[in-house]
Amino acid sequence: MISILLISIFIIGYTAIAFEQPLRLNKAASALLTGVLCWTVYIISGDDHSRITEELLHHFGEIASILFFLLGAMTIVELIDSHNGFEIITTRIKTKSKRKLLVIITIITFFLSAILDNLTTAIVMSSLSAKLLTEKEDRLWFAGMIVIAANAGGAWSPLGDVTTTMLWIGGQITALNIIVKTFLPSLAAAVIPLLLVSFRFKGKFLDSSLAGIIKKEADREGKIMLVFGIGLLLFVPVFKTVTHLPPFMGMLLALGLLWIITTIIHSNKDEETKNKLTVTNALRRIDSPSILFFLGILLAVAALESSGLLKDAAAFLNSTFKNDYSIGTALGVLSSIVDNVPLVAASQGMYDLSTYPADHNFWEFLAFTTGSGGSMIIIGSAAGVAVMGIEKISFGWYLKKISLLALAGFISGILVYLAQQSLF
Repeated sequence: MISILLISIFIIGYTAIAFEQPLRLNKAASALLTGVLCWTVYIISGDDHSRITEELLHHFGEIASILFFLLGAMTIVELIDSHNGFEIITTRIKTKSKRKLLVIITIITFFLSAILDNLTTAIVMSSLSAKLLTEKEDRLWFAGMIVIAANAGGAWSPLGDVTTTMLWIGGQITALNIIVKTFLPSLAAAVIPLLLVSFRFKGKFLDSSLAGIIKKEADREGKIMLVFGIGLLLFVPVFKTVTHLPPFMGMLLALGLLWIITTIIHSNKDEETKNKLTVTNALRRIDSPSILFFLGILLAVAALESSGLLKDAAAFLNSTFKNDYSIGTALGVLSSIVDNVPLVAASQGMYDLSTYPADHNFWEFLAFTTGSGGSMIIIGSAAGVAVMGIEKISFGWYLKKISLLALAGFISGILVYLAQQSLF
């Protein structure tokens, strides 16, 4: 009876999250309610309340490490953006060929999303495309490729996608190994759709009147923030490797150092100008509801794990698919419908490190499939939802034009991963 109630609360909560726009209810509210209600039902149904409270605090410690990591990363990215640091990248784009522009934007998106995160990168690159392209249809095709490239790029880096970060913080993967093992599959997931879409723009050129739109050079402070911001983000995995402290400690160190740098470079400015460029202002501007969404959904999944439901789900998957790669593929396809955060959190609860130790093929494959699988439907990833809002892409247009391309990339990436495993 309790199991049915917990599952019902989770399904109702997740349905509210999926239909966020029609309900006009922020998904963070639905996630928080779901998380708290799941734990409320679980503790009321149990006899040992102190044990359940200890379980909650244990899970909350793990969740907090993810949230503080994300908080630090989002603040650093916001600081770079507020100083126009990303203009250093965008001002280097000189081509007038739409085909070459598509290739350039896809490549930049793929690599930038591995350093920043796929959501931020998708927003930055979609805004850039909107400035360069006048035709609505062109912008939609570019936006579709940005979603695919951002999700594929985020899958092979511990910094690129929140789910890969979760696996890294949870000890299921290590930074260097996930890069080595999933880079080529992720590249295939982006390149195959790119090759197919590029034929559409053969012989097409940008309006010459747009040639000077993004020629403004970023100023000295923007360059400083870009170099130090990305440098400190890349330093985080190194810090973890050297000190063996959790990744969020390295991220907090990076944020503290960048805070000092911004204080120094703005020391001679008036208060009004200074306040717009401080870390304090960046903290106000970051997407706080997303942090609360992750908190709620991870709490809900933790309740399902503590109640034993995730172990039952793991047994069902094992008996149904009987193969690690089949399970990973199924979860990847499911991530196009269901947000990959609860899927990966559930997987971490279903399969512990004694079943699949750190850097096991299962975790690597899961990081790739759940990261890139979200591209197959536009609402299957945070990057897709963000771009959908920016370019007003309809669900049906994406499903008709982009979904098969994303599926082709997804299958190509799986084949590349399996080929790697058989060869090496």
